[in-house]
Amino acid sequence: MVDDSISRHTLRVQGQELSYLRAGEGPPLLLLHGTYWSRVWAPVIPRLAQEHAVFAFDYPGFGRSGSRLTVENATVPRLAELILRAADALRVGDTFFLAGHDIGGAVAQHIAAFNEDRVPKLALVNSVLYDSWPVPRVARFRDPEVARNVTPEQLVELRREALRGSIERRLSPAEEEDYLSPWRSEAATRSWTALAAAADARYTMELVEPLRKSGLPILLLWGEEDSAQPIDYARRFAQEFPQARLVAVPRAGHIPMEDDPRMVGATLAGFFAEAKL
Repeated sequence: MVDDSISRHTLRVQGQELSYLRAGEGPPLLLLHGTYWSRVWAPVIPRLAQEHAVFAFDYPGFGRSGSRLTVENATVPRLAELILRAADALRVGDTFFLAGHDIGGAVAQHIAAFNEDRVPKLALVNSVLYDSWPVPRVARFRDPEVARNVTPEQLVELRREALRGSIERRLSPAEEEDYLSPWRSEAATRSWTALAAAADARYTMELVEPLRKSGLPILLLWGEEDSAQPIDYARRFAQEFPQARLVAVPRAGHIPMEDDPRMVGATLAGFFAEAKL
C-alpha cells in the first residue's frame, strides 16, 4: 500500500535483481531495511521526497526483489557492498544521505564508517547497535536445521507475530497482508533465513570506534516502546558518541514510521536539511 507519488523500479547489480522505491528530486537519500522490507519506509517517503531523491531498496529475495540471499552474501559487509554498487549504478552521485532501520542500520553504519567521504549524515531508526542483536526470534535461525526446515507458511505466521509486536497501532487487514505478501515463496523464505543466519553483533561492535572517531553526525530516531531494540541502547550510544543525537518517538514501537509518520518524516527531513551535499 504505497502512495501514488512513489514508483517502483528494478535494477540488476552483481548479477542480482534489486527492487527499489523511488520518489522526489534533490540531494539523494538512501533508505535501508532490516528483517522487513522497503515497505517500512513507505509512510515517510512522501515527506522525505519533498526535499530529496529517495531510494528505498529491497535486498535480494526480500520485498519485490528477485534473486535470493545466501548466508554468505547476507552479511553486513556484503550487503553494504551491494548497496554501494546499486548507488553507483543509479548514479546518485559521489555523496548521499543514508538511513537504516533494524539490521539495515548495521549496513548503514558499515557504509558510513568506511566511506566517510560519501556519507555526510547518518540516521538510525530503531537500529541494531552494539550487541543488541540478533534477537532470539532471529538468532534461532542460525541453527542450520531450524533454518532449513521452516516453510513459507510458517515464516508468514512468524512474521505476522513479529509485525504485530513491532507497531503500536493496529494495522488493517489489508495493511498486514501487504507487509506479509513477499514471504509466501520458497525463495523469500530462504532469503529471510539467510539474513537471520548471518546476523552477528561483531559487525556493529567493530564499527563503534571507527564511527566515533569519524565525527559523523548521527541521528538516533527511536520508538519508545520498542521491545526488539530497546531505547536504552540508543541512550547509551548518544552518551558515548558526542556527534549523536537521540529523538524518542512516544507511543511508537519498532517501526515508528507506522505509528507516527508525521513526526518521523519531519524529524528525518529536518536532520538532513541541516547539511547540504
